[in-house]
Amino acid sequence: MQQHSTTFSERYSGFPVRVAGLSRFNSAKESKEILADLASGSVDVIIGTHRLLSSDVNFKDLGLVIVDEEQRFGVEQKESLKKLRTSVDVLAMSATPIPRTLEMAVTGIREMSTITTPPEDRHPILTYVGASEKAQISAAIRRELLRDGQVFYIHNRVESIDRAASQLQELIPEARIRVAHGQMGEHMLEDVILGFWEREFDVLVCTTIVESGLDISNANTLIVERADLFGLSQLHQLRGRVGRGRERAYAYFLYPTDQPLSELAHDRLKTIAANTDLGSGMRVALKDLEIRGAGNLLGGEQSGHIADVGFDLYMRMVGEAVQDYKAGIMETQEKSLECKVELPINAHLSHDYVPGERLRLDLYRRLADVTSSEAVDEIRAELVDRFGPLPLEAAFLLGVAELRALAKEVKLTEVVMQGKFLRLNPVKLPESLQLRLTRLYPGSLYKGATGALLIALPNGPAWSPSSQTPVMVDTSLLAWVTEAINTLVRPTLAPNMTAKLSPKASTT
Repeated sequence: MQQHSTTFSERYSGFPVRVAGLSRFNSAKESKEILADLASGSVDVIIGTHRLLSSDVNFKDLGLVIVDEEQRFGVEQKESLKKLRTSVDVLAMSATPIPRTLEMAVTGIREMSTITTPPEDRHPILTYVGASEKAQISAAIRRELLRDGQVFYIHNRVESIDRAASQLQELIPEARIRVAHGQMGEHMLEDVILGFWEREFDVLVCTTIVESGLDISNANTLIVERADLFGLSQLHQLRGRVGRGRERAYAYFLYPTDQPLSELAHDRLKTIAANTDLGSGMRVALKDLEIRGAGNLLGGEQSGHIADVGFDLYMRMVGEAVQDYKAGIMETQEKSLECKVELPINAHLSHDYVPGERLRLDLYRRLADVTSSEAVDEIRAELVDRFGPLPLEAAFLLGVAELRALAKEVKLTEVVMQGKFLRLNPVKLPESLQLRLTRLYPGSLYKGATGALLIALPNGPAWSPSSQTPVMVDTSLLAWVTEAINTLVRPTLAPNMTAKLSPKASTT
């Protein structure tokens, strides 16, 4: 808090803006004066800890609340922020948002912006995950001392932290070492942190009390004992304590050699080791969401298990629920229909054309969700721009996507090849169109009771999904199916609507 107060005061020094700080470190007299100035409006910017959420804090005209390190706040505290004033704008910032907040962002409940550009001259933090060895710890600390740097040593047990500091002192006698943890007195803790900031000693042996908020550019080595017991966001936040200057930073996440790692611990350590780039917090948070679950959107839990249905299916279910809720409020928004399209066409994105499984899955999902040919055109332009000219099977896939968009537009849920017929469902075919069906597609059938329309294929072999015959790749099939839908189904919805052009893939 003091660092933020100092930074804000320096940057606003040339402006008529008064900055004040409020925390438990203020004396009773200082707190009383600041609260009075807040109520009168003479303080423009107030920087504080959870103390600002107390009932005795009153604002004259609160307009903006910025919550830094959002993951440190509970649900009730966040709700109390909303009650400060109904028209207040809230900006929540975090390198690793908690699962529920992140899910609200990715499902559209909250707006989200991602800062991907790091500060100038920052370097990625070199991260090591492995078994704990005294020789390695000694070498890492001595290397930092040789370049006049400082070290964070995380030992997250208060009852044994002094013993850990003593053992470290025996290992590196020349190092100046002090201890910090949350059970220390306020003034003693403040004295230790300020001393580390002013480079009075070299190694700070501490608990996760330093997880967030500290900005000490000279500390560029982090050593974490028993990293297997920490959460994923905790590991990423701790790593963020180093590498805040122009020097290369090092982070060591260590686990004991005599105890086996649990599956979850291995998954967390593997993730933190793999995501070391600047701005990788978003990927870490998404993995944390996948591991821990999203919790309860309307309750107090900020994480919870979703393994029973799977991460991707759960996110889709929540997205559909949000859309249904919005549709109930905004009547102009139509509910999107699911449409099954099964045609004997070799349509896919090959591994050679689009490398990366996650990227291909995302493109398949986007193509399955399109509702207009314009959306397909945007994806086509993106593919050409990123991966080059479309191969034949990718062009067929875009053609199928355009056909699916057309089917959704005319309210079809099935476009399936069934033997010697094309099955369209549901269709309400008036008598005039039944006569057209008989004339244009001899041998076709219409089942009015079930709303199924079976259109006879042009002369050729029958096909079924289980057929062992070679897959058809005749692009004229897309044009023929599109023509059939425009001829027989579209007039049942809007008789005066002009027929659409066939998919672009049909001309490939």
